[in-house]
Amino acid sequence: MLKTNLRKIIVGSLLLLTVLVAINYSVLNRLYRVVTLFDKENIVGNFLDMKDFLNYSTVKASSQPYRFATETKDIPVSFAFRGENLDTEDFFRDNRTTGILVLKSGDIVYERYFLGHSESNRHISWSVAKSFVSALFGIAMEEGSIKSVDDLVTDYVPELKNTGYDGIIIKDVLQMATGVGFNEDYGDFFSDINRFGRTIALGASLDDFSASLKKHSDPGQKLHYVSINTQVLGMILTRATGMSLTDYLQEKLWEPLGMEHDAYWITDNQGMELALGGLNATMRDYAKFGQLFANGGVWQGRQIIPQDWYTASVTPDAPHIMPDRRNTGRSTDFGYGYQWWIPGQSDDEFMARGVYNQFIYIDPDAEVVIVNNSANHLYNDRSHHWEEKHISLFRSIVLSLEGSQTISTPALRQQAN
Repeated sequence: MLKTNLRKIIVGSLLLLTVLVAINYSVLNRLYRVVTLFDKENIVGNFLDMKDFLNYSTVKASSQPYRFATETKDIPVSFAFRGENLDTEDFFRDNRTTGILVLKSGDIVYERYFLGHSESNRHISWSVAKSFVSALFGIAMEEGSIKSVDDLVTDYVPELKNTGYDGIIIKDVLQMATGVGFNEDYGDFFSDINRFGRTIALGASLDDFSASLKKHSDPGQKLHYVSINTQVLGMILTRATGMSLTDYLQEKLWEPLGMEHDAYWITDNQGMELALGGLNATMRDYAKFGQLFANGGVWQGRQIIPQDWYTASVTPDAPHIMPDRRNTGRSTDFGYGYQWWIPGQSDDEFMARGVYNQFIYIDPDAEVVIVNNSANHLYNDRSHHWEEKHISLFRSIVLSLEGSQTISTPALRQQAN
C-alpha cells in the first residue's frame, strides 16, 4: 500500500512538473517572440502570423460576403518627394511593403502582395485598429449605450478612479489629449509601449496596465499620442454595450460590410482585446472599412456610421489637434480627429495609420481608398521620412487615377520579390 501511494505521488508530481514546464515554456516562447517581434529576420512572418504565439478571439466572415469588382489600372512608376523623384518599386522594396490595394469608385484597380502576404492572409493592423474602435464607439453612441463624449471615463469604468484617467472626459481620450504620461517610442526597449508589449506576453491584464498610468499634464491642451487611450475606449465600450469588442465588431461592422474572411483580435489571458492595435484582417476587408468612410459612413445605401460621428471623427475641432508640427513633435504635420489622422495641406484626406507603416488612406472627393501593409524593420529610423513618403505616394496615385500623371507600374502582380 505504501509503495502504491508513493508511486502515485511520484507520478502525480511528474505530471504536475510536466504541466508547469509546458506552461512556462509557452510563456517564455511568447515573451521571446514579442521581444524579437520587430527584428529584421522575424518581422514579416510575425506580422502575418500573430495568432501563432498570442491569445486571440475570432471575428467570423460575413454570412453574405461582398466582393469588389476589379478594373485593372496602373500606378505611377515614380513619385515626387522633396524635389526628387523616387522610384515606386524601390520604395516598395526599401519599405518592405507586404501589400498594397487601391480602390477607385468602389472597384479594385490595383492589388499586389509581397514577401509571402496574399489575398487571404490576415495582417496585423497595429494602430489602424484604433479607427475601427472609434467607428464602434460612434455606433454605441447612436444606440444610446454611451450618452456623450463629454461624459467622464469613470462614469463607465469606475475602476479607473484614482488613476491617470480620473477626471478625464471621453472626448479627450478620443482626440489623444488626455495628458496621461506615456512613452510611445518603439525603438526604446524600456519605453511604456514596449513594456506594455511584454505585459501582454506574460499574460497580465490589459485593464490593470491601463489603470497603472498616471497623469502628466492637463487634459485637452496638447495632442500627445498615447496608445493606451484607445485601450480605455475599449474598456468603455465593453462596459457600456455588455459585449466584447469582438462580438460588437462582428455584429456592427463585419457582418453588414460583407467581410470576406475571418479576422482575429489579439487578447490578454482574461479575454480582453488589444483594442489599441490587435486586429488582424485581410487587405480586402480593410478596404471595405475604408470604402465605408469614403462614402461618409454609408454602405450599400445604409448609414452604418452616424453622419455626425463620421464628420466629428475626421474633423480636428481645436487648435491643439490641428495639422501642425508643433502639435506632434514629429517631422510630419498630421492633425487628429476621433482616432483618425488628417494630413497637413489636405482638402479632405484622412487616414487610419499604424506603426511600421500600415495605412488605410481615404480621399473621399477622388473616391480613392488605399490600403498599405508593411513590415518595415527600419521604421524607427526617422531620417527616412517614411510617413511623408507614403503620403506623397498616395497623393501621386490619386493624381494618376484622375488622369493627371503618367502611369506604368504593373498592376495586380502578386507575390513579387
